Amino acid sequence: MKRGRKFTLDRANGKLMGVCAGIAEATGWDATLIRVGFVVATIAGGFPWTLLAYAVLAWAGKPKAADRFDGLGMAVPKRSAFEARRSMTDLDRRLAEVETYVTSQNVSLAREIESLR
Repeated sequence: MKRGRKFTLDRANGKLMGVCAGIAEATGWDATLIRVGFVVATIAGGFPWTLLAYAVLAWAGKPKAADRFDGLGMAVPKRSAFEARRSMTDLDRRLAEVETYVTSQNVSLAREIESLR
């Protein structure tokens, strides 16, 4: 279980108001188990109280902060400026090598290009 996480409404993954998905995220459990447990508790005799608790959680819970990259299906790596600069420098070096190779007086390359025409 994940400990120390705050409860927030997860409306992106929620079915009704995001309460069960928020509880699942805060506890580290599967949201389906939380939903099934809620339905079983309601049917087993907690009818008015479980719905009241759900309504209170939906009213009192804060929505999860929306991330710009939610729904894109990819994780956005957190990189420092130094790492970004180093990778760009490496890309610039490789691009310069390709440009030098293509623009040089390479006879075999010229022959290959001519054979493709």
